[in-house]
Amino acid sequence: MTSQVSRTAEQADGAVVGEQRKPAGTKDVRKLDRVIIRFAGDSGDGMQLTGDRFTSETASFGNDLSTLPNFPAEIRAPAGTLPGVSSFQLHFADHDILTPGDAPNVLVAMNPAALKANVGDLPRGAEIIVNTDEFTRRAMQKVGYAASPLEDGSLDGYSVHPVPLTTLTVEALKEFDLSRKEAERSKNMFALGLLSWMYHRPTEGTERFLRSKFARKPQIAAANIAAFRAGWNFGETTEDFAVSYEVAPAAKAFPVGTYRNISGNLALAYGLITASQQADLPLFLGSYPITPASDILHELSRHKNFGVRTFQAEDEIAGIGAALGAAFGGSLAVTTTSGPGVALKSETIGLAVSLELPLLVVDIQRGGPSTGLPTKTEQADLLQAMYGRNGEAPVAVIAPRTPADCFDTALEAARIALTYRTPVVLLSDGYLANGSEPWRIPELEELPDLRVQFARSANHTLDDGTEVFWPYKRDPQTLARPWAIPGTPGLEHRIGGIEKQDGTGNISYDPANHDFMVHTRQAKIDGIQVPDLEVDDPHQAHTLVLGWGSTYGPITAAVRRLRRAGESIAQAHLRHLNPFPPNLGPVLERYDKVVIPEMNLGQLATLIRAKYLVDARSYNQVNGMPFKAEQLATALKEAIDG
Repeated sequence: MTSQVSRTAEQADGAVVGEQRKPAGTKDVRKLDRVIIRFAGDSGDGMQLTGDRFTSETASFGNDLSTLPNFPAEIRAPAGTLPGVSSFQLHFADHDILTPGDAPNVLVAMNPAALKANVGDLPRGAEIIVNTDEFTRRAMQKVGYAASPLEDGSLDGYSVHPVPLTTLTVEALKEFDLSRKEAERSKNMFALGLLSWMYHRPTEGTERFLRSKFARKPQIAAANIAAFRAGWNFGETTEDFAVSYEVAPAAKAFPVGTYRNISGNLALAYGLITASQQADLPLFLGSYPITPASDILHELSRHKNFGVRTFQAEDEIAGIGAALGAAFGGSLAVTTTSGPGVALKSETIGLAVSLELPLLVVDIQRGGPSTGLPTKTEQADLLQAMYGRNGEAPVAVIAPRTPADCFDTALEAARIALTYRTPVVLLSDGYLANGSEPWRIPELEELPDLRVQFARSANHTLDDGTEVFWPYKRDPQTLARPWAIPGTPGLEHRIGGIEKQDGTGNISYDPANHDFMVHTRQAKIDGIQVPDLEVDDPHQAHTLVLGWGSTYGPITAAVRRLRRAGESIAQAHLRHLNPFPPNLGPVLERYDKVVIPEMNLGQLATLIRAKYLVDARSYNQVNGMPFKAEQLATALKEAIDG
């Protein structure tokens, strides 16, 4: 039954939907509905840049797309080795897609290590473009090839295109005053030109990009453009590539609007800036660089014109300490990090809980524990976000589902923090942070109003009639305390980590008061207004697959495959993880089986079992890579039948 699901899915998702031949004397053009391409090479071969440029042109052409950058943890891994392989996978289509794809249709391998590290992911019949110049005896021995895979028959099941990319690039650039080593660096642009010809990608944007990137080195810019054009011309003239491919724009996949390609970290940065504008508050980021969160710091530092202030601290503790100080001073305060940094920030997050100030803690999760897998993705910080502090220190927790959704999730996190005066942990991950997809730029009238009212005057009358300011006198609806800007006359008040007396904010060691304050802080989080959970269940299924965060794409793709195969399954995806949506309990009760796929060992499943007493089944993966749709479809089919 599993194979039947896979075949049905492949037929429905299949690449070739028609064929159109040009007049005699020109090359054939075949129409496809989708393609998955993976560029792979040494970390110094420019595979991320190559993939990013192909993605940008694909986005401008109007295809739906999803990407998966994958690179070594080392800044400069040993050249030609398997640990040093860097890759970039792009899935683009003429229809709505959700994942970077399970298996590439095309692999561009710049050296033997790239081929060996990736060939196992290819389906039979896939195309492999190989840079033959790098297949020297020494390079092949370095990765364990006893004989050349280009000659020993091991690649007979694939369509192999041997191309001397390095030699052709050097030849194309001989008119430039460049050393051979300098000329060889442009071989990634030659490969990009060849793939751009194969898939009819626009070229003007890449040439503009190269002129801009190397504006101070016009000769380098000209050489890269020449290599790019040479790759295009090679595809047009060589007999080895007899067919090129067209993937039409995804005209029906998107609502009307203005779109751009965006990564998760960039969307998060834009969301934070937008939140500060909608709140009419200055944005302050206190951060320490850490993979994969550093891009948010880099991006926000470019936007001082929007009142953004960025502080690159000496360590994680200083970064969040500065952010909390900025929150006290009336800013929309943010700190960005990954799992190891959250551990270091835990005491100050607890202080923010005690002070009851708005603070956004952005955790771009990665593989752990400790330093773990800095460039690989994981979802294993959920329990840390929920409970990783001393004492009863509840915070709101929220997670985006796609790269573009990071924008909306940043706005929602800011709404919660500002409305309820609480820290909010935003759990993205490396897959979302570095991946990209089309994003519809919202209209201004679609954005929420996040403006807040600061305390301006006394808010309490004593028994003797004296009007005073009580810093812990609460809004009866939200339980939020007033936000008083330091220096406001008459609103002087004490802050600190020692327990406060309800209302007055004075230091209190009274047991009854501490019990009351603990329950009140918990009630404030429990009372956060979040939307009901939406359930996609067109066939009244008995099995529900429940996800959170970046598993949305693979889960949704798997559900689509199963439904096309005639299976009945329901799907729901959580954005709000603390508090849970108010209807989550009734939703779970409607289903005989609940399956929760996670890139951890079952952290959400643990929470669901504990809170709702539901026998939720975990399906887990912690290999540093996102789920594959076919893999999930198989697991969910077994759950349905089990």
